[in-house]
Amino acid sequence: MAPQSASEPEPGRAGRPDGPGRAGDGGEAAPDPRRWKALAVCLVAGFMTLLDISIVNVALPSIREGLHTPTSDLQWVLSGYALAYGLFLIPAGRLGDARGRRVVFMVGLALFTLASAACGAAQSSTWLVISRLVQGLAGGVVTPQISALIQQMFSGSERGRAFGMFGTVVGISTAVGPLLGGLLIQVAGEREGWRWVFYVNLPLGIVCLALARRLLPDTPAAGRVRVRELDPFGVLLLGAGVLTLLLPFVQEQQWHGRLKWLLVPLAAVVLFGFVKWESRCTKGGTQPVLNLSLFRVRSFWLGCLLILLYFAGFTSIFFITTLYLQSGLHYTALQAGLAITPFALGAAAAAGVGGRLVGRFGRPLVAVGLTLVAAGLVMTAFAVQHVPGRGVGWAMAVPLLVAGLGSGLVIAPNQTLTLSRVPVPMAGSAGGTLQTGQRVGSAIGIAAVGSVFFAQVAGDGWSAAYDHGLIVAVAFTVAALMVALADVAAGRRERNRTGEGVSPRKS
Repeated sequence: MAPQSASEPEPGRAGRPDGPGRAGDGGEAAPDPRRWKALAVCLVAGFMTLLDISIVNVALPSIREGLHTPTSDLQWVLSGYALAYGLFLIPAGRLGDARGRRVVFMVGLALFTLASAACGAAQSSTWLVISRLVQGLAGGVVTPQISALIQQMFSGSERGRAFGMFGTVVGISTAVGPLLGGLLIQVAGEREGWRWVFYVNLPLGIVCLALARRLLPDTPAAGRVRVRELDPFGVLLLGAGVLTLLLPFVQEQQWHGRLKWLLVPLAAVVLFGFVKWESRCTKGGTQPVLNLSLFRVRSFWLGCLLILLYFAGFTSIFFITTLYLQSGLHYTALQAGLAITPFALGAAAAAGVGGRLVGRFGRPLVAVGLTLVAAGLVMTAFAVQHVPGRGVGWAMAVPLLVAGLGSGLVIAPNQTLTLSRVPVPMAGSAGGTLQTGQRVGSAIGIAAVGSVFFAQVAGDGWSAAYDHGLIVAVAFTVAALMVALADVAAGRRERNRTGEGVSPRKS
């Protein structure tokens, strides 16, 4: 992975065919006047697919009671969605680049809506698990089209604002999931309230489908392609590698013993084979599912690594917080959701600001955000230790708000910087790669933080277990901060070599 060249274009100018209403591979057209409405459609769809990662956390007790679901099936209701979601991100991004992002977006959204209806109507745990797998697959098809469409429709400062709004959606959907789930269960009842966690997607999905057909732009470079042109063997290798890597993490609590960790080196072997195959495709003139030349761009590969580490800490916060509040302190689902709300509010407030400032400050802005997240989590651990009993929810409010403000300066700005030098014809597969990093990070983080958390509960109690889990989450956040600082330092060295003036955009 070589450092990015000093001759690379500025953010928002990768290969020039990247602006709103642009042809996609040469020549500029006037900005599409409907681009902001089209973005709204994308953001609502993104909110739905990302919300379903976190909203189910607080619904698990209701599902257990309503369907008499065994613990092993409950784990698959939660992790099966994330697993299927992560498997299809990169292939779906490549498919959208090749066949048209609007068409692939609509197919994925229709499947997601139908799968949500099937989840809500489930009469057995097996039915629910299968429906969740299909729902996750559909979410993985939709999500990479969103970042690719933003790349296609916007350029320059507008692109930063658009990614800022998308970052707001990512942060809010993850953090507000427990609150919304708690509200739905409170209104509909403990026994059947979990069904509305899924049914809430139906009206949103139907409206989004109708608007997507009218508002989303075509992909100019897309056309009819044969199956072999989509690199099916590469897709198979990538899927096998990601599945083998994620399985021991998502099943960490269900698969006892250490043999499961042998899947990690096996995944490394499969993914190495994938890299060799993709290199061969590139040399042979076949379009690979993932163009490895992307990883010669420093901003791209460092951004992917950063977000993987950050999501390992970020997602696990909500996992252990809801467990601690509901199981340890006997909060209701609604009370647990309300306790996490300050994080969502902070993320929402800061994400829009981050999207506007990223073009000016670059990666240092992300470093500031990561510092705030780490500080907020440390303060949260301090609050839990010094405020006894059920009042801890109030004590968490300010620390979680600080962490949320930091998160808003991480997700959207990092997405803008990571994809800033990606040519638009590769935007789908690049966005899928970035999202795959998030899902892999989430699985690793929940497994690592969860194992520390559960190991402490039996001996030291819920409060000590929560503190230990937060320490691991902080460690992941600090690791992401080290990556951000390394990118800042590399950018400064590069400018010094080329004799350029200091320009925050290039850090």
